[in-house]
Amino acid sequence: MTQHKEKRYFNRDLSWLSFNYRVLQEAKDPRVPLYERIKFFAIYSSNLDEFYRIRVAAWKNLALLAKKTKKELAEEPTVVLKEIKKTVLKHHAELSDIFKKQILPGLQENNVYLINEVELTRQQEAFCREYFLSKVIPIVKPVFINRKKSHEFVEDNAPYLAIRLCDLDKKSNKGDKPRTWEHAIVQIPTNNLPPYIELPGRGKKKYYIYVGDILKLYIKHFFEEYEIIETYAVKLSRDGELYLEDEFSGSLLKKIKRSLGNREHGAPTRLMYDRTMPKEFIKHLRHVFTLSTDDLIPAGRYHNYKDMFRFPINENKALYDEPLPPLPHRELDSYTSYFDALKERDYFVHYPYQSVNYLTNFINEAASDPAVKSIKITLYRVANNSKIISALIQAAQNKKQVTAFMELKARFDEENNLVYARELENAGVKVLYSFPLLKVHSKLLLVERKEGEKIRRYGYFSTGNFNEQTSKIYSDTGMFTANKLLTGELGFVFEFLADTRIMRDYKHLLVAPDHMRKDFYVFIDNEIKNALKGKKACITLKMNSIQDPEIIEKLYEAAQDGVEVRLIIRGICCLLPGVKGISDNIKAISIVDRYLEHSRVFIFHNDGDPRIYLSSGDWMERNLSRRIEVAFPVYDEKLKAEIIDFVNLQWKDNVKARVINRLQNNTYRKSESRTKVRSQVAFYEYLKSKHNPSLKSIKADVVALKKMGA
Repeated sequence: MTQHKEKRYFNRDLSWLSFNYRVLQEAKDPRVPLYERIKFFAIYSSNLDEFYRIRVAAWKNLALLAKKTKKELAEEPTVVLKEIKKTVLKHHAELSDIFKKQILPGLQENNVYLINEVELTRQQEAFCREYFLSKVIPIVKPVFINRKKSHEFVEDNAPYLAIRLCDLDKKSNKGDKPRTWEHAIVQIPTNNLPPYIELPGRGKKKYYIYVGDILKLYIKHFFEEYEIIETYAVKLSRDGELYLEDEFSGSLLKKIKRSLGNREHGAPTRLMYDRTMPKEFIKHLRHVFTLSTDDLIPAGRYHNYKDMFRFPINENKALYDEPLPPLPHRELDSYTSYFDALKERDYFVHYPYQSVNYLTNFINEAASDPAVKSIKITLYRVANNSKIISALIQAAQNKKQVTAFMELKARFDEENNLVYARELENAGVKVLYSFPLLKVHSKLLLVERKEGEKIRRYGYFSTGNFNEQTSKIYSDTGMFTANKLLTGELGFVFEFLADTRIMRDYKHLLVAPDHMRKDFYVFIDNEIKNALKGKKACITLKMNSIQDPEIIEKLYEAAQDGVEVRLIIRGICCLLPGVKGISDNIKAISIVDRYLEHSRVFIFHNDGDPRIYLSSGDWMERNLSRRIEVAFPVYDEKLKAEIIDFVNLQWKDNVKARVINRLQNNTYRKSESRTKVRSQVAFYEYLKSKHNPSLKSIKADVVALKKMGA
């Protein structure tokens, strides 16, 4: 990256690490209930595993390019890798410290003890021995690792024990023969067994041990002809796959593909190891796993904090977030038919504040309604045992024309999507599959119903997936509509998905990669024009990520011309806010809380007549240029006000909001107001008031916010 660009953009992967640190902040925040903090530990670890599998693997592969090709990259791969490692090591040190000094003592304060193999009583040791003999031995197979490429059998991001041992016949070193060392590796069976095993205890105290410590205690059983010298926990990360099309295009993409054509698939990208491991042992692992010193990440005794997703449940409700049960949608509930409701106006459903059942019930009604002739849907990530899939199958069995576009390039969901695609096809659903160079990332549903002599269309646009499981933890918005301006163009989108030769003009929907970028430029330019005329000009954007250099430059231009720019960015933010002469007029925050902020909202002041769009796509280069994304407008004035209220609550957050700045140091946002605003809880109370006639004012909910930990 040139010096000029360094001042204008923040590296996307270092910015992502900054986001993951915000997750770690939740794990150490004493205001967060203990078991929720444990959950954030697991999320941090799981996120980092995926980061090494995809992003670090990509940089490692790019580092192999020829010098001429590397010169065309925006940044030098080896420099980025060093910065990544430096940041990760810093975070790991804090992670270990938090676990030892906060999480473990916090558990003990609640009579929960996580102990290791040297802390067992005789009774507990006897229990562990029986557990090892009956549960562990049948599923564990040690493997010797004394040659290069021994990593080929090692599972990606799975926990292992690495063992150094010596043949008993040679340990005496008779005849001055050199002592022969052996090395082996054994997978800790967390895929087949609970990672944390309850032990016999006393009274109210509960004792648990990590299954890896049970394995370590009796590892001698597998090596009776050897002397066990030392045993340490390790974890190896692999190259998941280099998704070149997500990052590059044109001639540079061709050069990279040509240069990396013979790269080793699944090559190791990271070895986490116990920092007390001797140098000689580490050197051996480096050799057999074909790693460089830059791939080594020293850590504590445990490396798989994502196993804490399955830490045993505690019955003490105070250790968890106070429940926020899904709220009813009074307006939709007042109708017996969704079709009758949508003839009146548009409706928002906000997940997880309201139930995903509103969506599944709508599809079920369409599946069973004799007047419905067709259902069309785009599927990107689908839940296990999906009710939506079942409803589509039921619709096909009821002789509806059902079309499902199944994206097979949804990262880590490829296999699951293929299984569902075959299931749908077997039921008579017409399944359309991925395009070679484009991901279909938009979340769309179109129902066509015969009413009298005409066909009427009903649509559903969403910022999140058709996934009942993630809708319980992802903060998203879905819009039900029968607006002909929107459903007509929604039909155009599905025409294109069925036949890419059919091109249409869109006046209401913003569709990428065709014209979404240009439309956003028009909206930004309009704000610039108003600012230059002395009118109020403001752009408020809520997204997961902003990375696209061109659109960032457009925001810099707007800010320099007097437009106020407010950013609410959960994850990657390559834009640098508050830089003198460049982005003085741009402020940015990030909210990490109990729900994963996932909705994308774009608000342009437009001289007092706000233009509001929602989408499932971020302002990443891939979303704007190499994916099919759809941003949908909000025309209903009541819904406009609802979205503005929602975003304003987020902007006022002074509990869970962090300031995004040039330092990316994640300081919590301070406010001169004494009123604490925790936006997710505040929005829950807002919806409760809106849809419950018995609540006359939201003012009373300030008290509720304080009670709920805000």
